[in-house]
Amino acid sequence: MPNRHSAHRNKRTSLTSRQIVLFNKPFNVLTQFTDQAGRRTLKDFIPIPDIYAAGRLDRDSEGLLVLTNDGSLQHQLAHPSKKTNKTYWAQVEGIASEAAIKALCDGVTLKDGPTAPATVTLMDPPDVWLRTPPIRERASIPTSWLRITINEGRNRQVRRMTAAVGLPTLRLIRYQVGNWTLDGIANGEYRILT
Repeated sequence: MPNRHSAHRNKRTSLTSRQIVLFNKPFNVLTQFTDQAGRRTLKDFIPIPDIYAAGRLDRDSEGLLVLTNDGSLQHQLAHPSKKTNKTYWAQVEGIASEAAIKALCDGVTLKDGPTAPATVTLMDPPDVWLRTPPIRERASIPTSWLRITINEGRNRQVRRMTAAVGLPTLRLIRYQVGNWTLDGIANGEYRILT
């Protein structure tokens, strides 16, 4: 005989529709809803209950963060075995040479092993919001922008990859996760997908 409580719970679950929220995370915001140290979190920007970040975006990185109440979607986007493409715009110190770009495309060796091949191209500076505070540029060293697509999810991977080829990342913006992009979402704003 079916348990009356489990039937009720299943009915309630089916009434909850899947939510997907795209958020343009500002610099210096944690990708969690609480923080004991009083730092800025997702709660300061998104008043939607019961959604969670699908993957992380470091506090000092900006850009697209996908949030959802769907555990299987969260797993699909965040788990390295699922190979979800993520595209970043990286402002690096120095001008990226063809050799550096080729090395990134082929895969570089980090302390935790070699990276998978990436798709990397030099790009014009994107038309994006000003960062607060601005990056520290050195007058004597030019910067360049790279468009980097990876499908791994190692800790601080893009920053470590560019550093490995002599191009420290000064600013990192995640532009795309899977088929979703930042287009039309101002920094600090979010869009609910229907």
